[in-house]
Amino acid sequence: MSTTFKAACVQVNAGTEILPNLQAAGDLVRRARDAGADFIAMPENVSMIVQGRAKVMERVKPESEHPGVPFFADLARETGAWLLAGTLGILLDEKRVANRSYLFDDQGRAVAHYDKIHMFDVDLKDGESYRESATFRPGERAVVANTPWGGLGMTVCYDVRFAYLHRALAQAGAKIITVPAAFTVPTGRAHWHLLLRARAVETGCFVIAPAQVGTHDEGRQTYGHSLIIAPWGEVLADAGEEVGFCIADVDMARVEEARRMVPALTHDRAFEVVREGF
Repeated sequence: MSTTFKAACVQVNAGTEILPNLQAAGDLVRRARDAGADFIAMPENVSMIVQGRAKVMERVKPESEHPGVPFFADLARETGAWLLAGTLGILLDEKRVANRSYLFDDQGRAVAHYDKIHMFDVDLKDGESYRESATFRPGERAVVANTPWGGLGMTVCYDVRFAYLHRALAQAGAKIITVPAAFTVPTGRAHWHLLLRARAVETGCFVIAPAQVGTHDEGRQTYGHSLIIAPWGEVLADAGEEVGFCIADVDMARVEEARRMVPALTHDRAFEVVREGF
């Protein structure tokens, strides 16, 4: 396995129609490849962002019919880069959708996919509310994919708040964790950098987190700041608050270095939780 490579996060502002969004993402992938990226990650909902169950159900497609799957397969083959196709909305049946992340190798083969496990059902200030579970079916399996640089653990957006998932991925062989996201502005300002750096430090993994940015359908706003983070917690690249991409050199030797200094992944202990004084 190679020990060094260049990783890039593509940062997009997805609209409501799939084909223009694919084209915009593809243009940025090509630019990132021209800048030397070997692995290029795209955000959650890279093919569309729409508000409300009705709009989602009007546009999503089964995997066999979704234009994003062959588009990104062809793009990986064209560029010769490994691609993480953020997530696509994949129709499972007449009622539910999977929020599915795809990993394509440099030959255009879909080598792994992951369905987002944790649903974003929240009520923020000023009436900002989301019920992802009303439309999407939660995934039931965690995924570590083999890459030329080591195991890659796949997560999506709200998953970042569940440390046990990332620990399980690292203990199953992940040395890189991807977190494609469409983080809200309020939660992004408060928690995005904090949570991603914590996941990197806890697992001794590189964290690659491409994000949506800007204003979308019905005024929804996303935070941006796609990040590439080293296992010791340093931010290697931050895409800021504009459409574009960020890129960083990744040295996989840093994973073993961090885990050797703080071998927390080997320090699990059984315990019981006791409630006292209630």
